[in-house]
Amino acid sequence: MSEQNSQLTHQDEPKSQIAETQTEPLAETSKLSSAVTVLQRGERTFYIVGTAHISAKSVVEVRETIEAVKPDSVCVELCNTRFQAMNDPDRWKKLDIFQVIKQGKMLYFLANLALSAYQTALGEKFGVKPGEEQREGIRVAKEANAELVLADRDIQATLKRTWANIGFWSKLKLLGSVFAPAEEAEELTEAKLEEMKDKDTITEMMREFAKALPEIKTPLIDERDQYLIQSVVSAPGNTVVAVVGAGHVEGMVEHFNAETAIDLEALSIIPPTPLWVKSLKWIIPSIILGAFYVGYQNQSGESFEMMLTAWILPNAVMAALLSLIALPKPLSVLTAAIASPITSLNPALGAGMVVGLVEAWLRKPTVADSETLVSDAATIKGMYKNPFSRVLLVAVFATMGSALGAYIGFAWVLSLF
Repeated sequence: MSEQNSQLTHQDEPKSQIAETQTEPLAETSKLSSAVTVLQRGERTFYIVGTAHISAKSVVEVRETIEAVKPDSVCVELCNTRFQAMNDPDRWKKLDIFQVIKQGKMLYFLANLALSAYQTALGEKFGVKPGEEQREGIRVAKEANAELVLADRDIQATLKRTWANIGFWSKLKLLGSVFAPAEEAEELTEAKLEEMKDKDTITEMMREFAKALPEIKTPLIDERDQYLIQSVVSAPGNTVVAVVGAGHVEGMVEHFNAETAIDLEALSIIPPTPLWVKSLKWIIPSIILGAFYVGYQNQSGESFEMMLTAWILPNAVMAALLSLIALPKPLSVLTAAIASPITSLNPALGAGMVVGLVEAWLRKPTVADSETLVSDAATIKGMYKNPFSRVLLVAVFATMGSALGAYIGFAWVLSLF
């Protein structure tokens, strides 16, 4: 996009955050908040409201902006999945822990739970319901007869692209990071709360994750900046208001001024698992079983026994040890030790699924447990107290322990072979 047909104004914003294509403020922006960035393309004007997801001030700014400019369209930072969830207050009651485990979505769900709990905890401290500025955008858009546009990429695509972009060790680090939101919400002081009032706290947290795990920055932040601005530009009408987290504004402005078009379909594709990765799920068990056969044929079974020990011992020990971090039932620990050496040879079955199902059967989470799930997950103590989240923790830690044990066992067996 050339500078001739692309303009940017931003009321009272530091120069470091403003694109070089800054111009004099448009007449209708004089009453707008400093949180509003104005982009101009030909006859079309885009008002980007940078919000903090737990700020009462942001809720007011969203309403005032829409009422002031009377847009044809209002874009909100939601996908259809999140929009439906926002309008379904009973969604946690409908959770089936057994289905979550059988579908292998334990870590996805645990990460989503941690984020929801963090938003809820901060919202309670601020007295603002998480995502209220998005709800306000939806309400005022309806009042103004403006078309509502769900501008964000589907959450499942974002999570799967992020997950596909990180390796095994990064997955372990990500698991550790799941506890960070609860700790941060638990340790917040009044002084810290004051510092956070004008920030998009959720985006800030995502950026902290990105610093610890650089490979998640592209799918979690950068791609969504592109997706959001293209959705905004594609919205109908000459006057468009977009309600997005303040942390996205800079990236959106950058891509608004880019010369190349953004392909939303390409950004929504779930990357297929590489063929070599799929092959490994079968090659490694085949190698292990082949080594067992050779060991059995040689030296009257002595090598076979050594190889069995080399495979079973690290699998059993690591799966049991890591599952212990979640303080499971004794039978679940025993299940982890027995299941891991077997499931590690079966590409279609994971130790975490088996252990999680056993733990769920023993704890029997109730509807009442799911109702308090988000509030309990706001603290580490609460996550361990709630049977629902405890089952998830046990399943995830058993999965990670089994995978680590399989790596060690594979190396050990090969050294003997």
